[in-house]
Amino acid sequence: MSKEILVQVAQGERRVAVLSDGKLDDFYIELDRHQSMLGNIYKGKVESILPSINGAFVNIGQEKNGFLYLTDADNPLLKEVDRIEEEPVVGVGQKIINMIFPRDQQQPPQDPKQGRPACPAGRPSKQQQPLPLKKDQEILVQVVKDPFGTKGPRLTTHISLAGRFVVYMPLDKHNGISKKIEKPEERQRLRDILKTFHFAKSGGFIVRTASVDQGEKELTRDAKFLTVLWERVRHLSKQKQAPALVYKEYDLIWKVVRDLLKEEVDRLIIDSEEECIKMRKFAQTISGQEMMDKIRHHQGPQPLFEAKNVAHELEKIYESKVYLKSGAYIVIEPTEGLIVVDVNSGRFKGRGTPEDAAFAVNMEAAPEIARQLRLRDLGGIIVIDFIDMNREDHKRRVVNTLREELAKDHAKTEVNRISPLGLVEMTRARTGKTIESLKFHACPYCEGRGKVKID
Repeated sequence: MSKEILVQVAQGERRVAVLSDGKLDDFYIELDRHQSMLGNIYKGKVESILPSINGAFVNIGQEKNGFLYLTDADNPLLKEVDRIEEEPVVGVGQKIINMIFPRDQQQPPQDPKQGRPACPAGRPSKQQQPLPLKKDQEILVQVVKDPFGTKGPRLTTHISLAGRFVVYMPLDKHNGISKKIEKPEERQRLRDILKTFHFAKSGGFIVRTASVDQGEKELTRDAKFLTVLWERVRHLSKQKQAPALVYKEYDLIWKVVRDLLKEEVDRLIIDSEEECIKMRKFAQTISGQEMMDKIRHHQGPQPLFEAKNVAHELEKIYESKVYLKSGAYIVIEPTEGLIVVDVNSGRFKGRGTPEDAAFAVNMEAAPEIARQLRLRDLGGIIVIDFIDMNREDHKRRVVNTLREELAKDHAKTEVNRISPLGLVEMTRARTGKTIESLKFHACPYCEGRGKVKID
């Protein structure tokens, strides 16, 4: 399978398209008028604590205060960092794994009567424990979810710095390996490399999937870079007065080099000569000569996305109807509370029974649904209305196909089996605005209804 990355730089925006065998497989966009806060680290001040909702509002110097769950506030406060570095931080590593590798997230056991995480036997509940925060207290927090609607950014005190091969957690004493690395011998090799990271004064590391088959030299270089970066962040946090930004996450173009430019990518093409030079230098620094040589400058007369036949495909991700090759189609309708996806047979003509026809359409629709959710970056609760099927093996195969395609997604997803009503309920983690909301706003004339009144 051939894979290439296209980067188009325009006034006020950057767009990235990932193509697999020439077909649009993933899409990212960054606008100057909407700068993502995801990954930024702030020195904040606690404005208020609300035990009733198990949270606190933290002033980070932005338009809206950030929201911090009290269960995510059990890391050391800023003034205590130096003392804590000499002591192991116990029992918090899994939370940061969930944030960096959301697909592997495991929810804590729920108390069915209370609808909240159950407390382990012999331990007092959160309500009985002293609150981890105080009003006006200064803390170091990181944004894990951008503001959405009327809600401010979601925060955590479990700071993490992502490199190409590892993620450094300076305040969480935990080492781990991505579950996507499945071979036991490779996992053991990576564990042995982690044991050599004695240069880190505190914290732990998570090995990313991109580390497979990488040598000790590459992983060590990545880890050392992150520890030096953390020292700069910590030093800056002591100098600044809250609220203040102390670390800004890389912008989209640098994230492409760090996270997307991998061994399986044949080439990365960018239409800006200036940015191409910067990308090549950055790639050489973090990845070496081989990755740098994959980055090329597009000089053709046509715009890059048009030359690669991507422009037309991108227009489709804003349409509610998506047509399949067989003539069937799916309808995607986002609402305020959830996203509805409807599968229709349309002009599909196939031989066999109605059951066979329904199964064929659903099997064609399942991969496209997963692809559209990824391209549009839709999140939250999603309900899929597949065409009704009677055979249980058909239902299982459709759901399994959907899950296999969703496994390619960078966001965490959970899929339930088909209900008696023929519906599939699923969730996809939301970290920011959808692609559509970045490019469109509700029509002031129809107030977002998208309909013209007849009389």
